Amino acid sequence: QVQLVESGGGLVQAGGSLRLSCAASGRTFSRNPMAWFRQAPGKEREFVARISWSGGLTAYADSVKGRFTISRDSAKNTVYLQMNSLKPEDTAVYYCAASPRLTGVAGTAPSEYFYWGQGTQVTVSS
Repeated sequence: QVQLVESGGGLVQAGGSLRLSCAASGRTFSRNPMAWFRQAPGKEREFVARISWSGGLTAYADSVKGRFTISRDSAKNTVYLQMNSLKPEDTAVYYCAASPRLTGVAGTAPSEYFYWGQGTQVTVSS
């Protein structure tokens, strides 16, 4: 059974940091582009960051650029999202996702990703 399991969410004060992890099981995703999305209550799921299969290419939403960093450890089949200088508007459920592509980088639309985790809640208090 293929699974993506996020962890590392929680409650943090504005200006604080969290590191999210997304561990894959059931198959290797070492050649799949990966991404993080988030969804706040009453809002659509939005793109946060993406990373190529090699880890050499990354891209970020404007709202998190300079504060968040996506990375991956293919040996551990895990993708990370380091979040610094958190703001109350970063509050959301964060999801990791894997593209069905086996090379390159995927886009920013949720429809381009096939595998999804169950999400982890991030709450930033002011």
